[in-house]
Amino acid sequence: MIVLAACSASAETISGRVVGVTDGDTITVLDGDKTQHKIRVAGIDAPEKAQPFGQRSKASMSTLVFGKDVEVVAGKHDRYGRTVGKVLVADPSCQSSTCAKTLDAGHALITMGLAWWYRKYAREQSASDANLYELAENEAQAKRVGLWADAHPSPPWDWRHTSHR
Repeated sequence: MIVLAACSASAETISGRVVGVTDGDTITVLDGDKTQHKIRVAGIDAPEKAQPFGQRSKASMSTLVFGKDVEVVAGKHDRYGRTVGKVLVADPSCQSSTCAKTLDAGHALITMGLAWWYRKYAREQSASDANLYELAENEAQAKRVGLWADAHPSPPWDWRHTSHR
């Protein structure tokens, strides 16, 4: 429990507009001070762009967040210097500019079958988020949506270590 308290105590929130989507799990946020933040979406690993479903994953993330205001609840930086955080955006059905940012973009991508829940980093998520992400992945797999329609989808962490590039 102390670890969780330490993680949430060090969390910061970055608010801004998404000005770039690199792929299904990496976006660029421009904050109010005009500072760009490269964000690695926490809790997921999306297919690489050259991998099956990679372009679809990127397009879906773009539909969810590009040009929209988001809140990123961040707690760390990865080895590439990107801020790792949970990306929250207003539900697409809300037409007001004052809508609460309640839609978790990473969870949404898992639900669509366009990203894996990154179990390796589950301990960095809240227990409730880890449970939600796991359930969403299991449901997407059972329904064979997105990448789960493939008989043997290759997780990006395996795919990156092969000669597909």
